[in-house]
Amino acid sequence: MPGTLQNAYDLLYSALGPQAWWPGDSPFEVMVGAILVQNTSWRNVARTIDLLKEAGLLDPSRLYAAPVAELEELLRPVGYFRIKTKRLRNMLRLIVEDFGGSVERLLELDTETLRETLLAVSGVGPETADSIVLYAAHKPSFVVDTYTHRIFARHGWIDYGAGYYEIKDYCESELPRDVPLYNEFHALLVHVGHHWCKRVPRCTECPLQPLLPETGIAEPL
Repeated sequence: MPGTLQNAYDLLYSALGPQAWWPGDSPFEVMVGAILVQNTSWRNVARTIDLLKEAGLLDPSRLYAAPVAELEELLRPVGYFRIKTKRLRNMLRLIVEDFGGSVERLLELDTETLRETLLAVSGVGPETADSIVLYAAHKPSFVVDTYTHRIFARHGWIDYGAGYYEIKDYCESELPRDVPLYNEFHALLVHVGHHWCKRVPRCTECPLQPLLPETGIAEPL
């Protein structure tokens, strides 16, 4: 269905405008947020990042040197704080031990090498890696999340059983390889997922309603 995703983007951007996503004052803050946001709300992540800033630890080397117990306590607001402490420390180990503590050196890798390097870190999955590549490194790698899958499946653009890479390949084959476009589209899809394309959808109010299949309102999912 050539042009479908571009039509969807145009509808959303016209209706909702720019989303200014991903929130973060630096590439490193974006990376930390990408690890911490797994299975929690951004509000909890923002609170935790503020705690790290107040503790003077929002720096790769200082954060890596922090005692594990202290880091776990700071990460409590995001839930699963012991697991996330391990995952964050795995990322910090990469930055500090392999790249001399320089986030810039890591993010200067070409897109595919950076993505594979991140995926080799224990606890970093495709969505987290793509978020870092796109939002921290500003390189074109489309981010797929639960909302993307739900919205696309309900509109008939993918099968309900489609996996991460099938959806990612579909997006990257249908859209120009453009960082601002990938950035904005992902953020717009998150907005749709939060407000309309919930488990029980509110299709009549959604900007993407004109692109629904002829069957009409989407079923609960």
